[in-house]
Amino acid sequence: MEKKIAVLIPCYNESVTIAKVVADYRAVLPEADIYVYDNNSSDGTDEIARAAGAIVRYEYRQGKGNVIRSMFRNIDADCYLMIDGDDTYPAEHAREMCELVLDKGVDMVIGDRLSSTYFQENKRPFHNMGNRSVRFLINRLFKSEVKDIMTGYRAFSRDFVKNFPVLSKGFEIETEMTIHALDKNFLLKEIPVNYRDRPEGSVSKLNTVRDGVRVLGTVFRLFCEYKPLKFFSFWALLLALLGGGFMIPVLIDYFRIGIVPRFPTLFVCVGCFIIAALLLTCGIILHVVAKKHKMLFELLMNRRAD
Repeated sequence: MEKKIAVLIPCYNESVTIAKVVADYRAVLPEADIYVYDNNSSDGTDEIARAAGAIVRYEYRQGKGNVIRSMFRNIDADCYLMIDGDDTYPAEHAREMCELVLDKGVDMVIGDRLSSTYFQENKRPFHNMGNRSVRFLINRLFKSEVKDIMTGYRAFSRDFVKNFPVLSKGFEIETEMTIHALDKNFLLKEIPVNYRDRPEGSVSKLNTVRDGVRVLGTVFRLFCEYKPLKFFSFWALLLALLGGGFMIPVLIDYFRIGIVPRFPTLFVCVGCFIIAALLLTCGIILHVVAKKHKMLFELLMNRRAD
């Protein structure tokens, strides 16, 4: 039985580029179904995509995360190739990415822009800095070596798509995907892909400051949820060190004169130690809960495999 490939293109006001994107991926993957999900475009993106031969559907909740949620829920395929509608990802790598999923059992193929032409093509320095910063944080926090965290060019297995709980609403969705895959031990593979900047007339919808803050917030939120013992232990250690630092002069006075003249400082120290102990306890409890969730997730995957 021939395996089904679905090309997923979330779109918001991409009338300048969408026809070319559909045509390029149709030429490389003629057997694939190409879906364009229009996210409240006002420039006729949907009609242009339909005329180019795409299956057009709509998501009225604004945000890329909302679009991906609907795509993953409603589309059935054996391999899902996700790209942006802005013509920044050449189609030349599409076949290789899909074959890694279909023939090699890879759960997520990441199109790595940062090892290729991204920093030469992208003219927005804060975007470059943001990509490096997020990559550094995630690789340190989750002990990984992923080269491109926020690329919009990915291929997925059915197992990943149907077992990925989409919580993000906006551009932070790629970060959430990467962390979920790392935490649940999905098989990841990165391949370098060429990247080109948007053509003239095409405008980015990404707000550097607003969306950058959201991405960083997502990283720390997911670190707290997926690695609670490390997260709470870090803050517990800081408070314990703070309390210990203030306790030193109190102890020096006590051993020198036999009394404690700084009761307010002593109370602050004791409070720091108590809060640190509570944070550590929370971390241990949540660590057990997170580990239990991982066990249940693995059991669920095993049952679906049967």
